[in-house]
Amino acid sequence: MSKWNEEYFIEKGLLLTAISSIIIIALIIIFIFKEGIPALQSVGFFSFLFGMEWAPSNGKFGIFPMIIGSLGITGLSLLMAVPLGVFCAIFLAEIAPSPIRKILEPTIQTLAGIPSVVYGFFGLVLLVPFMREQFGGTGFSMFAASIILTVMILPIIVSVSEDALKSIPLEYKEASLALGATHWQTIKNVIFPAAIPGIITSVILGMGRAIGETLAIIMVAGNVVQIPGSILDPVRALTSNIAIEMGYATGVHYNALFATGIVLVFMIIILLIIANYLHYKKKVTIGGGYL
Repeated sequence: MSKWNEEYFIEKGLLLTAISSIIIIALIIIFIFKEGIPALQSVGFFSFLFGMEWAPSNGKFGIFPMIIGSLGITGLSLLMAVPLGVFCAIFLAEIAPSPIRKILEPTIQTLAGIPSVVYGFFGLVLLVPFMREQFGGTGFSMFAASIILTVMILPIIVSVSEDALKSIPLEYKEASLALGATHWQTIKNVIFPAAIPGIITSVILGMGRAIGETLAIIMVAGNVVQIPGSILDPVRALTSNIAIEMGYATGVHYNALFATGIVLVFMIIILLIIANYLHYKKKVTIGGGYL
């Protein structure tokens, strides 16, 4: 087989793989819409989206408290995970001695492979009782779920951010040091700004993991359908609602859970569009010489 034929088949194989991925995603979305649209037609789009009560036995399907719960858990976890993850990535990429790096990097990668049920069990056995003793209440809360999610998404943010920092050309660092800047000034003013597009990518991936997590959230969030008055109140996320009730749902209730999936898909799309816009804007700014 000639080199040209080999390259041709590889190119077409990669194209076929990409098209297959798009087709699979499209089929999943079509299926979700097919099953969820009847509920939106029956309940009403705005009543479903902004309704405050979820009581399937009474024909009430309002998911607004669960939207707030999902956004609250995701936002709070990112608020904790992003600074911690970025600082950890900077330490590993630029500061840590080689022996420490050889220990920390496999440890962080191991965290990414731990099943979510283990994280949830850890939160249920240790975190929830601790929060019950320290803050009162049941201990099941949005804050507890956010702490568990923070630990779960940290490996993603650290690994991708570290790769982004290491991908910066060595000439940037050498030029800064040659001009008299200290190591820390070089990190702060040269390496970190140049790596921001990659760091934003890590945040996007972490956000997708956080908003889509189910089992660990079920175990520690409390699963109460309400708008929380504080971060210590129990909440129910959209993903938790689907997982808890899908096993016995029928009729409109069944369709309403798929409609919840539709809302979740649109939430993720909107968040990804915003994050990608910030990623592109920062990348253009750096490329335009405003570093």
